[in-house]
Amino acid sequence: MNVVEELLRAREAFDRRDWVAAYEGLSAAGSDALLAADFADLATAAFLVGRHNDCIQALQRAYQAHVDAGDQRAAVRSAFWLAMTLMDRGELAVASGWIARADRLLETLPEDTVEHGYVLFFRMLGHILGGDPATALDEAATLTSYGRRFGDGDLLATGLMAQGRCLLYLGRVPEGVRLLDEAMIGVTTGEVSPIFAGQTYCSLIEACQEISDFERVAQWTMALTTWCGAQVGLVPFTGQCAVHRGQVMRVRGAFEEAIAELDGAIRRYVSAGTPAAAGLAFTEKGGLLRIRGEYDAAEEAFERAVGFGHDPQPAHALLTLSRGRTDAACGAVHRVLGEPRDPIHRSQLLPGAIDVLLAADDLASARPLVAELVAVGDSFESRSLKAMAGYAVGALAMAEDRPDQALAALRAALRGWQELAWPYEAARTQVLVGRALRGLGDEESATAELRGAARTLAALGAIPDAREVDRLLAPGPLPGGLTAREAEVLRLVAAGRSNPEIAAALFLSEKTVARHLSNIFTKLDVPSRTAAAAFAFDHGLT
Repeated sequence: MNVVEELLRAREAFDRRDWVAAYEGLSAAGSDALLAADFADLATAAFLVGRHNDCIQALQRAYQAHVDAGDQRAAVRSAFWLAMTLMDRGELAVASGWIARADRLLETLPEDTVEHGYVLFFRMLGHILGGDPATALDEAATLTSYGRRFGDGDLLATGLMAQGRCLLYLGRVPEGVRLLDEAMIGVTTGEVSPIFAGQTYCSLIEACQEISDFERVAQWTMALTTWCGAQVGLVPFTGQCAVHRGQVMRVRGAFEEAIAELDGAIRRYVSAGTPAAAGLAFTEKGGLLRIRGEYDAAEEAFERAVGFGHDPQPAHALLTLSRGRTDAACGAVHRVLGEPRDPIHRSQLLPGAIDVLLAADDLASARPLVAELVAVGDSFESRSLKAMAGYAVGALAMAEDRPDQALAALRAALRGWQELAWPYEAARTQVLVGRALRGLGDEESATAELRGAARTLAALGAIPDAREVDRLLAPGPLPGGLTAREAEVLRLVAAGRSNPEIAAALFLSEKTVARHLSNIFTKLDVPSRTAAAAFAFDHGLT
């Protein structure tokens, strides 16, 4: 096959999105045979098969070829893509140099030229990453205007997507979601080039995950999976796709499959030269392993997340709590809550933080967070966030010994989880419903709820939660009107354990142990630990 035929085959492969054949064919043709446009296509194909160094070299050749030919507009685009690719690799100084070069070339072009939009896109990203969504929102609107005026599908889609995400970060969630949906029209109709299309898919799914809209996450993850599968040899975006599939499987209760997807995502991220993104996958994996009771493996996953530059809180704090280190868990939660965050990213911290603080009996810190989560659920118009808020309201009411007020919120949350088909969250809520019914004296209904939760948790493999329900279902009633937890505390008191030792054994805070002891003394009408221990011996609780 001669060079001309090889080039024709490579160009045809590029057009049908067979990136491996396009990359191999254009590479084999040799630099002397390639036009400037061929170098640009080689760069795209190299990027899409994960050959970042080859991508950068091809972009440099394309840039120089465009400059030599006097095609300043095409040279600006090559400089833009060099900056984007280098920024993705963390080489920010070199990326800034290429954008400066693009700026200088733009000075030779008319003011109203579409290439101005591409350089603006790079600067807008800097404002988003720098935590300035208000400035980025104005720039994104200008990008959208460029896209519409010049019929540029890439700028239109990314401009709308950026506007939507900035609105989310500014707390204008319903308005932002509408723009996210609009941005995807051009992607699904083929009006957006491959790299921008993949980035737009991933940006949309990430945004939906940030507002806990897993219905949209599931729908668009399926679409992204199909899009990735239609392109031979595609490497970028497949890692994100696997992470999002893992997240969807996790909320649907398919824990084993979710872990397998997350492991696949980690491998893809590392092979694609973007290991920093693996931190999120390790955090998701650690959370799943904690639910399954695999605490050592979960700890290792969180350590790996930190190693990749990702803060795994509050997921790690929940593991720390499960291992009985209540004070450390609270310290981690207070630290992350004290850091400045936009409403979207702060909302992701609230459910886990509330769980930790309630377990530590720090009701004063938990109350404002519960109120905040309720407000977030209402303003975001997210069904899952509303269910999370209902659960938090009910859990707080139970901690305050108000089972009557807890029950209504918990039943509403349970309906929400069941409608969303989130079995683990539904089972956890059902446990609290059972405890509330027991607190109201309806033991028969409480037992039915607890047994239903126990079946679900056992089927999911959520071993620590299942064991807790087994304790709640243990034969009773207990003497003196004691709860199952109070009986556990009393057994350890009778065994001569101190409050710190009881806290460590039952994974509670010392403050919670002290509260249980106060309740025990009141219910048994005894003045001391010695008298309480005597009651335990007399009634077979040791």
